[in-house]
Amino acid sequence: MKVVVLGGTRFIGRATVEELAAAGHELLLVHRGQLEPDDLPRVPHLHCERAELAAHRPELEAFGADAVIDFFALTRGDAEGALEAIPNADRRIVISSMDVYRAFGSVLVERETDPVPITEESPVRSDRYPYRGKLAGREDYDKLDVEDVYLPRGALSVRLPMVYGERDYQRREEFILRRVRAGRRQIPFGAGSWLTCRGYVRDIARAIRLALDNPSVTGVLNLCEDRSYSMRLWARMILEAAGSDAELVRVPDDTLPEDLQETGNMAQHVAASAQKARRVLGWTTSDPTDSLGTSVRWHLAHPPANASENFSADDRALGSV
Repeated sequence: MKVVVLGGTRFIGRATVEELAAAGHELLLVHRGQLEPDDLPRVPHLHCERAELAAHRPELEAFGADAVIDFFALTRGDAEGALEAIPNADRRIVISSMDVYRAFGSVLVERETDPVPITEESPVRSDRYPYRGKLAGREDYDKLDVEDVYLPRGALSVRLPMVYGERDYQRREEFILRRVRAGRRQIPFGAGSWLTCRGYVRDIARAIRLALDNPSVTGVLNLCEDRSYSMRLWARMILEAAGSDAELVRVPDDTLPEDLQETGNMAQHVAASAQKARRVLGWTTSDPTDSLGTSVRWHLAHPPANASENFSADDRALGSV
């Protein structure tokens, strides 16, 4: 198929572009041009700001897309602009998030409202704009708004979990790895009982490719591993993959450093089920021990340039026990 990819140069998008190119799809990557790695598959690029998409409708029409995959629709306006610029594609896939579910909203306000695992039928948030006033640049962010625009047009919305893997710019394992690099022998930790859903980036990319090849699959689809590891077990797996024997030391929640807050008591679990994706796509996932090991090795070899070396908060927490 001819596929327009909105985004596609970072992390999940990049892994998906590699997956689609290897499968023989003809791609056009549309992005701002601020990040264009040399080792991306050799496909054409259209550089433009998201708000300028409609002005490039002639180039997009000339490409003749059969499908669109939108990795970076964050607001209602983003979604509406994409539909205006590429109105005639037969297949649309939009990347959404598990944060649409009520359970996720409950985490933010420290309440428990929902049983797990979360399925596609679980309640979604009644309140919109979860990061308004909390996160710069996300005042109008809400994947529920994005889905409201895309789903009536017959799109598939894939709701993603915490995605980890090589080139993860959010560095999901860094809460442990920065302490491993510093040679810390003890790491302050909460109860570590929180359950959240995760997915390995290349498994996610493969699911998106399978979804593209199955145009009858519309509506919403959860993507995640079929087992949820507690924060404590996940941290221990990261340490093992890093070859570290550092000790996780239980400390009071009110002493936890900021980047370790999620190891404390959390009122609402957000473990989810991807049984629907497994059934309708024939999707399978990697062994998390293997995929996490791959991710940890990559991130140890590519440390962030701005990693903090200040562990005074750790020392205070450890001194409280």
